Amino acid sequence: MDDIDVQILRAVQYAPRASFRLIGEVSGVSEQTAARRFHALRRSGVMRVVGLVNPAVHGAAQWIARIRCRPNRVGLLADALARRPDIAYASIASGGSEIICIIRSPLDAPREDMLLQQLPKSAAVLDVTIDLLVHPFGNADTTGWTGYGGHLAPEHKQLLAPGPRPAPAGPLLTPTADDMPLLDSLAEDGRTTHTQLAELTGWSTGRVARRLEALENSGTLSYDIDLLPERLGYHLTATLWLRTAPDRLRHAGDEIARHDEVAFTGAISGNHNMIAIVVLRDAEDLYRYLTTRLATIPGIDAYRTSIRTRRLKQAASLISHGRLVHPAPA
Repeated sequence: MDDIDVQILRAVQYAPRASFRLIGEVSGVSEQTAARRFHALRRSGVMRVVGLVNPAVHGAAQWIARIRCRPNRVGLLADALARRPDIAYASIASGGSEIICIIRSPLDAPREDMLLQQLPKSAAVLDVTIDLLVHPFGNADTTGWTGYGGHLAPEHKQLLAPGPRPAPAGPLLTPTADDMPLLDSLAEDGRTTHTQLAELTGWSTGRVARRLEALENSGTLSYDIDLLPERLGYHLTATLWLRTAPDRLRHAGDEIARHDEVAFTGAISGNHNMIAIVVLRDAEDLYRYLTTRLATIPGIDAYRTSIRTRRLKQAASLISHGRLVHPAPA
């Protein structure tokens, strides 16, 4: 990959459905070159643009699970969990003895039906810690990209997404059966065109555009770019479990979300009340981040670090043989 590839990825991350004409203009190449390079990256499995339905639409909360396992059984359990549709961002950490994942499950689900309650019964599991994701920090400008390069100038951001980028106005819309072909297609390729979606749904392109706008503006539908950082030269991913006083939590979370190294940060329940995912080049890069960036955040009085050793699942992609792939139906 070269600087043009990185700039194309950065433009797509900022505006996932922007036209190739705009992506090319921002990246300094022609529309045809931008399209050719984008499709080559997608075919290689280094990235996927996906449309995501907000789990809150179905009443699902997001739980951060740390599952300490018997080392000789962690692989089978981790692979089984990654293939579940209610599991996101699954990985193996801590030298291969711990699974970290996000479980989507309603707050009021019957206890016997919850995966959270079933996990401790597995013979592979030694211990489980589960915390509720209370609040994500950051916005479209500060999350999901980290310092891979390709930073966008203000005029490029304005070109890709004219005007302010308002937060979803709500309330959430519950998708109907008629929406499912549209949402299923976007889950496989978030850049599926209005014309292609019209053919799949039997709707007019105008109706497709109006429905997408309604789903997006309500917060029901959003777009994300799944990336493999290792293919971009970033070989160390760590989960930081942080603790800060409640009156410092919001400021600390917003500040950490602005760090180039941070892919995600959020407030959680539990002894450590904040989580941050950092993506770095190597161990020295992690040391530099901890001692020069994280150390400047006031109020953090404790932290622990889990080093990711195997990536299993991103937001909507499985990792298979070093490539991002669309999950098979459950």
